[in-house]
Amino acid sequence: MKIDLIKCHGSGNDFFIIDEISNTYGFTDTQRAELAKAICSRSTDLGADGILYILKSKKADANMRVFNPDGSEASMCGNGLRCVARYVCELLGLEEAIIETMKADLQVKKQEDILADIPTYLVEISPVSFDLIDLPLILEKETLINEKISKISEELSFTALAVPNPHFVSIVEKKHIRSDLQKNISEYLNGPNEFFPDGVNVSFVKPLKKGHIYVRTFERGVGFTNACGTAMSASTLVTCMNGLNEIEKPVEVYNNGGKVSCVVHEKNGKQSIDLIGNASYVFRCQLDVNMDNPIEFTLSKREEYQDEIKQYAKLQEHAQQILKECM
Repeated sequence: MKIDLIKCHGSGNDFFIIDEISNTYGFTDTQRAELAKAICSRSTDLGADGILYILKSKKADANMRVFNPDGSEASMCGNGLRCVARYVCELLGLEEAIIETMKADLQVKKQEDILADIPTYLVEISPVSFDLIDLPLILEKETLINEKISKISEELSFTALAVPNPHFVSIVEKKHIRSDLQKNISEYLNGPNEFFPDGVNVSFVKPLKKGHIYVRTFERGVGFTNACGTAMSASTLVTCMNGLNEIEKPVEVYNNGGKVSCVVHEKNGKQSIDLIGNASYVFRCQLDVNMDNPIEFTLSKREEYQDEIKQYAKLQEHAQQILKECM
């Protein structure tokens, strides 16, 4: 089977887009999962943090489904949603759209470029829940907000929230960022454990200055990534809850892949977050794959988006300079 691929990224969190609106591939969910495991592996000629399948929707402009490199399906992906937002808006000739995801139909909008000639989109991150049953997190309490769980860490406090995928967020110091603590906690909570039966995204947040934070995330089903959009959104909300930043004011969020901007909103006791950042294309190619054994594939010549690559490198350079000064 021949499949058209676009390699894209949001904040260095990279994906393949597969358009099932314009193409009738007829994938089963098993095939979607097996294809993700085959082509997202970093040991292949491709490699990515996941596949973004774009399908028709009966209630929105398009439906986004996200499959991780281990074949699991994510309920949401903020960086991926920005890439899907761009693809759908350009495909349908729109400035804004509604994208159906597993848990919610979310608004996306084209924005002014975050840096010259870098396509930029705002995506809605919601719903937000602090109910542990929604993650799920197994504890004898209903919520966990800035508290310690001694069996996980004697030193760090965590906040657990779903946005709607599960996040476990700790505000930390420089020494924690530089240690193996996050790796050890993340690997424990994403293996057999008594707390998170389905695993969890684990983020360490280092405040830089008012309105600026650094976020590093171990993503469930992926591992450490350059960035995780829902994690940066959840982390921004947690810093607002702790008085480090303010609701309704933009927060610049730096990550190993670049930077985004997040704005937390609250209405009638419910929170949502705007995630604003790049939606960049890297290359396009055609995959010729044996769907009975997806690890058997060949690729056509890649057509690279050189201008987009060069422009995003400038944003990365700026972000790394800020981190160098503040970290």
